[in-house]
Amino acid sequence: MTRLKPVFNKFLIWRYKHISERQFIYILSIIVGFLAGIGTVLLKNFTHYIQLLLDLNLFKSFRGSLYFILPIIGLVLVFFIKKRFFKKQLGHGIPDTLYAISKKSGIIERYKIFANLILAPITAGFGGSVGLQGPAVSTGAAFGSNVAQLFHMNTKTRMLLIGCAAAGAMASMFKAPIAALIFAMEVFSLDLAFTSLIPLLLASVAAVITSYFFTGTSVLFSFELVDKFEISDLLFYIFLGLGTGIASVYFSKIYFSITRFFNQFKSTLVRLIIGALAIGVMLYFIPPLYGEGYGLINNLLKGNHVAAIGSTPFNSNLDNVWVVITLLIGITVFKAIAMTTTFAAGGVGGIFIPTLVMGSALGNVYAKIINNIGLGFHVSESNFTLVGMTGLMAGVLHAPLTAIFLIAEITGGYELFVPLMIVAAISFALTRYFISHSIYTLELAERGELLTHDKDKNTLLLMELDKIIETDFISIHPEMKLREVLQKAVAQSNRNIFPVVNDKNVFKGVLLLDDIRKIMFDPNFYDSLSVHTIMQNAPDIIIYEKDDMQTIMDKFESCGAWNLPVIKNTKYYGFISKSKMLTVYRNKLIEVSS
Repeated sequence: MTRLKPVFNKFLIWRYKHISERQFIYILSIIVGFLAGIGTVLLKNFTHYIQLLLDLNLFKSFRGSLYFILPIIGLVLVFFIKKRFFKKQLGHGIPDTLYAISKKSGIIERYKIFANLILAPITAGFGGSVGLQGPAVSTGAAFGSNVAQLFHMNTKTRMLLIGCAAAGAMASMFKAPIAALIFAMEVFSLDLAFTSLIPLLLASVAAVITSYFFTGTSVLFSFELVDKFEISDLLFYIFLGLGTGIASVYFSKIYFSITRFFNQFKSTLVRLIIGALAIGVMLYFIPPLYGEGYGLINNLLKGNHVAAIGSTPFNSNLDNVWVVITLLIGITVFKAIAMTTTFAAGGVGGIFIPTLVMGSALGNVYAKIINNIGLGFHVSESNFTLVGMTGLMAGVLHAPLTAIFLIAEITGGYELFVPLMIVAAISFALTRYFISHSIYTLELAERGELLTHDKDKNTLLLMELDKIIETDFISIHPEMKLREVLQKAVAQSNRNIFPVVNDKNVFKGVLLLDDIRKIMFDPNFYDSLSVHTIMQNAPDIIIYEKDDMQTIMDKFESCGAWNLPVIKNTKYYGFISKSKMLTVYRNKLIEVSS
């Protein structure tokens, strides 16, 4: 490795001389798209091979027991692999990536590439009710971040390449490059500017080509649109939008409720035991919750609800459509519970595919009810299955444009564009009314760590608190006399403000040079006047562990001060000056907007 370093350094020098920054970003976006495509292909293939090894059709007489046992085995394996090989904390795919962008300047650790490639296929392959899209994005993002670090790219470019990786993972997973580009902009808040659009397109195309090269023309959803949109169905689609909006709110509420419940248990082993047993029981009674759920979606699109539902205790009654409807409602309700329980037990996966599964089941149920309620109506069950997926994506992920274009690309045309737009808009608006952010972003938003399309807020979020805190102020004690203040503080400092602290460095107030200017040359006060008699309270205080940049800016505006003290771990730490903060803000805004 050390022998290669001089060669690599020579390449970097050559690159600076012969390749412009923009051209090099284009090249890197293609490389990142290729790597994201490779990562996604590996994820899908590893999962597929595990499922082949555990083919339940080979053990028909024990199939019911295996639905209970295999997910537990998978979660136990993931637990021990994490504990033995990945001793650091592993977050959930896309939220973890968004956190790295907002708070870690796009720095993602290298081990997260391998962690997702190993743990996600084990979780899903053994039957965990999760998807692979989140881990694919996380793997690609780790590739993008490390490629940017390797070539010493700046923070702005590093974040762009992470977005390129996200688009590449999405494009490779679904063979839908346009939806992938929109996904990167909606979820990762990338600006639709020429400088970012071209790299995103290049990464998406590179990832799709990679996917075609390794997997051929096969796609996750093999569907060809047959039934066209009928204007007479418009009212039904409006009500479907309302239904998917309500289901999206339910999905999100369940996710956060179950997560909070498991967070009560500090021990990861306790979470594993409770979660693994719960998921095993759910899959035993509702086998369609097993694994990602692509089979259920594809069978519903083909109109084969018997194959979609699979083997259940109610198979003998599947000729009764209302039994089928009831079972599909059960799948819709329990998919969110099974997915979140898998996460809480320590499983690694994503929420994207479970959202599609739930949406497809809901849309199919809705169409079946319309067709069998006895009022003479008939709608296309496959179309409503597709549009139901759009509604759940738009609501749960807060990504209506991604939902619309993904389904449009999957179907190979835009015949359903009108109902897709109607359902996505209604579902998104209704969900947004009750839940301000998506599952991906809610926790980050509550902590003030979420990047948005607002450049001003993004600038404040990307600023680092430690870089604007000044610690070269001379502290004084409340019992110090004026003579000592003049000798040890005023004479030794070029500041006009002095923090007053006690013996334990607890902040007590401030002494301004203006407070002593009129008496500092009068010897009568040198030994009679103490600091505690002339000091004053600070206009406001900044709490290091609590206040974010927006809060700090608001404090400056409300109190009108130019310097505010910073308290860290209840002790005095330093000062932030308004002038320095505005200078850093201005420089960061230029960087963000460039």
